[in-house]
Amino acid sequence: MLCRSGTQPWPLLFAIFLVLIIPIPGALAMRPGRVAQLRRETIDMFYHGYDNYMRVAFPEDELRPVSCVPLTRDPKNPRNVELNDVLGNYSLTLIDSLSTLAILASAPPEDGDIGPKALRDFQEGVAALVEQYGDGRPGPSGVGLRGRGFDVDSKVQVFETVIRGVGGLLSAHLFAVGALPVTGYRPSSAGSDPLDPRPIKWPNKFTYDGQLLRLALDLAQRLLPAFYTKTGMPYPRVNLRHGIPFYTNSPLHASSPGAGASEGPPEITETCSAGAGSLVLEFTVLSRLTGDPRFEELAKRAFWAVWYRKSQIGLIGAGVDAEEGHWIGAFSVIGAGADSFFEYALKSHILLSGHGLPNRTSLSKHHGAERMDPNTLFTPLSDVENSPAAFLEAWHQAHAAIKRHLYSERDHPHYENVNLWTGSLATNWVDSLGAYYAGLLVLAGEVDEAIKTNLLYTAIWTRYAALPERYSIRDKTVEGGLGWWPLRPEFIESTYHLYRATKDPWYLYVGEMVLRDITRRCWTPCGWAGLQNVLSGEKSDRMESFFLGETAKYMYLLFDDSHPLNNLDAAYVFTTEGHPLIIPKEKWKSQEPPHPQRGHSSRKDMVVYYDENYTNTCPAQPAAAPLTGSATAARGDLYHAARMLDLHLLPTSRPGIGPGDVPSQFMGTSEAGFFPWTLPLDLLPDNGTCSKVYQPLEATLEFGSNAQQMVGGSSFNFMMGSQNLERITTDRIRVTSLSGLKLTMRLEEGDDKEWRINKVNGVPLGRDESLIFDRAILGDVSDPRFNLVRDPVVVTLQHLHRIDLLSGDENDEEQLDEDLISGMNTPASSEASATGTEDTLSKGDTAAHHKTANKSAPRSASSHISDFGSLVKSLLNRVVASLDPQDYYSSSTIIHGSGSGGMGSDSQYTYYNLVFNQTAVTSTGIGAAPLPPVDVPVGARIPEFGPVPGNIFAWKTVLAGGDACTTPLPEEAPRDHQVIVLRRGGCSFSAKLANIPAYKPSSKSLQLVVMVSDEPDEMDDDDVEHSRLNNLPPPPGLVRPLLDEAQFTPAGIQRRHPIAMIMVGGGDTTYHRLAMAERIGLRRRYYIESQGMRVRNIVVDEG
Repeated sequence: MLCRSGTQPWPLLFAIFLVLIIPIPGALAMRPGRVAQLRRETIDMFYHGYDNYMRVAFPEDELRPVSCVPLTRDPKNPRNVELNDVLGNYSLTLIDSLSTLAILASAPPEDGDIGPKALRDFQEGVAALVEQYGDGRPGPSGVGLRGRGFDVDSKVQVFETVIRGVGGLLSAHLFAVGALPVTGYRPSSAGSDPLDPRPIKWPNKFTYDGQLLRLALDLAQRLLPAFYTKTGMPYPRVNLRHGIPFYTNSPLHASSPGAGASEGPPEITETCSAGAGSLVLEFTVLSRLTGDPRFEELAKRAFWAVWYRKSQIGLIGAGVDAEEGHWIGAFSVIGAGADSFFEYALKSHILLSGHGLPNRTSLSKHHGAERMDPNTLFTPLSDVENSPAAFLEAWHQAHAAIKRHLYSERDHPHYENVNLWTGSLATNWVDSLGAYYAGLLVLAGEVDEAIKTNLLYTAIWTRYAALPERYSIRDKTVEGGLGWWPLRPEFIESTYHLYRATKDPWYLYVGEMVLRDITRRCWTPCGWAGLQNVLSGEKSDRMESFFLGETAKYMYLLFDDSHPLNNLDAAYVFTTEGHPLIIPKEKWKSQEPPHPQRGHSSRKDMVVYYDENYTNTCPAQPAAAPLTGSATAARGDLYHAARMLDLHLLPTSRPGIGPGDVPSQFMGTSEAGFFPWTLPLDLLPDNGTCSKVYQPLEATLEFGSNAQQMVGGSSFNFMMGSQNLERITTDRIRVTSLSGLKLTMRLEEGDDKEWRINKVNGVPLGRDESLIFDRAILGDVSDPRFNLVRDPVVVTLQHLHRIDLLSGDENDEEQLDEDLISGMNTPASSEASATGTEDTLSKGDTAAHHKTANKSAPRSASSHISDFGSLVKSLLNRVVASLDPQDYYSSSTIIHGSGSGGMGSDSQYTYYNLVFNQTAVTSTGIGAAPLPPVDVPVGARIPEFGPVPGNIFAWKTVLAGGDACTTPLPEEAPRDHQVIVLRRGGCSFSAKLANIPAYKPSSKSLQLVVMVSDEPDEMDDDDVEHSRLNNLPPPPGLVRPLLDEAQFTPAGIQRRHPIAMIMVGGGDTTYHRLAMAERIGLRRRYYIESQGMRVRNIVVDEG
């Protein structure tokens, strides 16, 4: 034994066992005492700014913390929108700070008098605001020291006024009446009238009876003129007193005071997606609390007006013209210009969930006889557009498009700025506003993506001790000199949400880093100053209202885990300005009767939306790493973001820190390359190993230049400056020549390694963009880096039909009208293309062919082709009739058979040549046989009229053989027919082939069996190519048929010459159509390989 006699090893071994397997969160995570200290320091930070604002700047809008004077609008320079858009002369900082005071009022008792003091300050702030602007009533009490409500001559931005002014007032009102929780505050019942609730007496002798809600309504009504546009998106600016006299195209212009007096250049009508589409939360709550439906409908309509303008690949732009509705600029981003649009898509779903559709009654008595309602310009929104499910679906689709086109995993996951229409890379920088997106992803249940996104911003903050406005991923420096940080909240907001979802102490240390850096870099004796330059530390002389309204708020909630808002089980949200909002349950429902002229919907949301392809539930909280308590610190990709910032190459000194600037107890223990700099080393695993950094292999191919080859371009060639490229659609570019072509390919690893062309001639391509090559220009290319390969799986089955243009009846025109109205256009019509008639069949041959085919094809097939032929004839006749007389004469000559010139008899020109192209798949298994050696010749063209070259359609005899399961086909079936068409089902594929008699191979005997699947889906070439390019499963009905045994004859003898087989979809329609075909042929598919791997976004066609 290893132990002395009398000793017991078990207690010691058990203790060691516990240490090894049980994490000790309190030991190595942040201690509660340190969290409490950070919480108190955050409170001190808030009050240092708030007290100085109230002492120095109130009732003006903001504080200049360096010069210690108020900051007001710039009346001498009306175009100074940086100031004038936000500052409206209505005590903005106080309004923005009220909800933060209400949150601080729930400080835990261990923080002493902080909670009661904050509640007193909240109530004093409300009283001070009412003293300045009145109580919102029409009588004398509605006039304050500064006037009646917000009747000020200030032209402000609609978006900023809604999120800061209206949102701040609404949130403070909800706290005041107890709809949002404040520890120890229990107001009496608010009553049934939202605009005139029962009085709530406060200790400061102020009686609250809904003043903030009435003021919010007053402010919102002053914004209504901006919504008089034909697009539904509001103008970007409005004058709080005069409306919009400066927008001359508005319906209100003629009646606006001062109309026509506008001087200087025309007023800018450009707004942004965020500005137009991020009003739903504030305006919905306002409508639900007041019973006034105008605001909710206007905000939702503006949201959908932006969303309905998304590009074909699902992206929205940053800038949009509110008057005309077109995008301004071609950028799609997650940051500035679009940020809160995505935020409000998801948060509108959360806010509206569990509530009925909006009350569509008329205004109640509070709004008087005269009112302004821009909704009268538009059709009312549908129930779907009003439902929370519709907003969730919009978020899912928006996030999916962002993940596909903006999300890049190179080096470390980040979001690029791309072309709105193509998804191609536009710029490679991230902005500080984009830091919010990680928090939004948390709310959507995309926690892992959120963690990765937040790590990049954590690394940027670690490097600069702030977030520069833009950081260049490519150049690894501040982008374009945009190095300011105006105390923005987005990074700490996301950090807060991630901590709530994971409870990982990592985020507490990130919060501490932000707090320490703000304290040492932004403090002034008179408040907190933003940074004009994060590199030099130069301060700006402005403390934006959102610092107290958002930044300090999220910082406090991060360090107060037990706060009632952090534990509120209700559908509340933070607005994009950080104001908590909620729709109270039926408590303040208006008692006004419904208006007889507008429908009233008392139904709950009847729209059910669920899509299993998206995240619909929040994931479980990540398990804490043993002995550290931090799952984030143990991630294998932890230092990928730090590597992107080159943190390991930076000196150990912190940016802007001089000797003695920071007390030693505030300094982090991490060395260079570690982040956040406050993180203790013992939070990192001793044996941590980094995962491989994703850096995809790229290769460049450059073809020789032929200076003599000049090809003209198309007017649609946006972004295409080269003469050998022609853009044919937003996602397809045709390569007209290999001369001088330069391709950059990226190897993408998934289930299969594939190349993707990401640049052509130096121009970036989007993820869904393809290059189209004519097979004719690839004929002489033979190189392992660029090799033309025949597709062994997918082919195109072509079948020819002739339509006699002279054999129609007089009712063709009427039938055309009926067909177009009834939507008769079948899948055949969508796949039809012009071709030429076959040139070897005589009329007798054609009749015999139809007779043979019709043994198995019902008459309905012939009728179907005939009806479709009538439709085509009528369309052609209408086109010809619309031509100029000279064109009409030449066209009529062709159609009526008056042409000559050795192309065949005149009767050949009375037939219109119609070809159907259908995607087919080859068979697989031990019984599969190779396809016949036929293909459409390179460069072959099929004329609309006249003879068709015989080498395009190889086979002219077709037999429709049913399902071929019960009895063998006749002996003459394979002997006299080149193609046999069979129905899928009833027996195995091998059994069907075993019922085809033996035959002597010849050019006139059986060449191909076409199996027609019963699946209704009949995919065209574009559908299959889309599936392949986007790594989607094969279209339904196109699964390769399995021949799991060798082929046998009906006599049980193994075939010496196995029969080739392909399968198409389409069911009865395709089966009958093939039975009636004049001729059938195969066109082989091709693709490009490089070094044995497929290039997935190159499409090879016939030109």
